Amino acid sequence: MSEIFWWVIFPYLTVAIMIFGLLYRFAFRQLTWAAPSTEFFEKKWLRFGSPLFHWGIIFAFIGHVMGIVIPMEFYRALGISDHLYHIGAVYGGSLAGIMVVVGLVILLIRKMVFDPVRVHATFADFFSVIALLIVSGVGTYMTVFGNYTPAEFDYRASIGPWFRSLFILDPKYQLMTAIPFVFKLHTITAFGLFASIPFTRLVHFYSLPVTYVNRAPQQYRSRSQYKKKSV
Repeated sequence: MSEIFWWVIFPYLTVAIMIFGLLYRFAFRQLTWAAPSTEFFEKKWLRFGSPLFHWGIIFAFIGHVMGIVIPMEFYRALGISDHLYHIGAVYGGSLAGIMVVVGLVILLIRKMVFDPVRVHATFADFFSVIALLIVSGVGTYMTVFGNYTPAEFDYRASIGPWFRSLFILDPKYQLMTAIPFVFKLHTITAFGLFASIPFTRLVHFYSLPVTYVNRAPQQYRSRSQYKKKSV
């Protein structure tokens, strides 16, 4: 029964919470659909942490699509052997994971150390960073330390088919019963993170900033300028 809960009920439940939460926030709290910049409070740490995290998470997302969404038969049809795929997955995934983890650590320390940033940070802000750090940390551990050869564990033969089966409403939960614990932990925490997105600033993940490049730059003026003009 527990296997059915974790690999059938829980994924659908978290996705439902995410979808309805996003719809509610967009309909009734649209002004909060953003991740306000804190660059005004501190720039040095943000300049290093933010690019590392964002580029790392993009590479990690692409890696998950390639490994979980795309079946292994597709690569074999292209002539890409399992060994060659595994080498690219280990090195590419390790680099992406390390970038995400290091970027998040920098951003978390920044929120804790610098008073202006900490004062303006909410519980949801800390929660989202810590939750991301747990999910990415477990994933990076799997890639760097726990997945050296395809013979040990090939997630494309179990997690991939299970994940794709969720989309056709025929979840093959039996595929998840024998996978290593660390992979189960990574999967469960990732789905839990999805459910929390509508309640944090991670909601901006679902915004496509297609008009950002054409947006007029924001201008900041110090109060001293207005004081001088009034005098």
